[in-house]
Amino acid sequence: QLQAFGGGLVQAGGFLRLPCAASGGTLSNRYTAWFRQAPGKQREYVAAINWNSGYTYYAGSVKGRFTISREKSKNTASLQMNSLNPEDTAVYYCAAGPSVILSNIESQSAYAYWGQGTQVTVSS
Repeated sequence: QLQAFGGGLVQAGGFLRLPCAASGGTLSNRYTAWFRQAPGKQREYVAAINWNSGYTYYAGSVKGRFTISREKSKNTASLQMNSLNPEDTAVYYCAAGPSVILSNIESQSAYAYWGQGTQVTVSS
């Protein structure tokens, strides 16, 4: 069970932090990731983190602005989003799964567990 928090309305140039909390050992899978879905668009990959090593991976559109991290002791993963722009407006989802490997971290179908999504709106 995953729960995503922290969404809201922010002005362009602002920042938000989205925590993803897990019950049980859901996040101690190989990878935890964030995806997003903007109105009228397909859900897209944003970032992923290897739970054990801490290695991080990003979509080109967010690299340098977003940072994914994890806190093993709290069983949470977070997405720090800086320099937000209106194109970042979307519902953000956290995801995890035991079958995710590096070659498929951007594939939604690789993830078995999904949070309910949290709305992020960036005004211009």
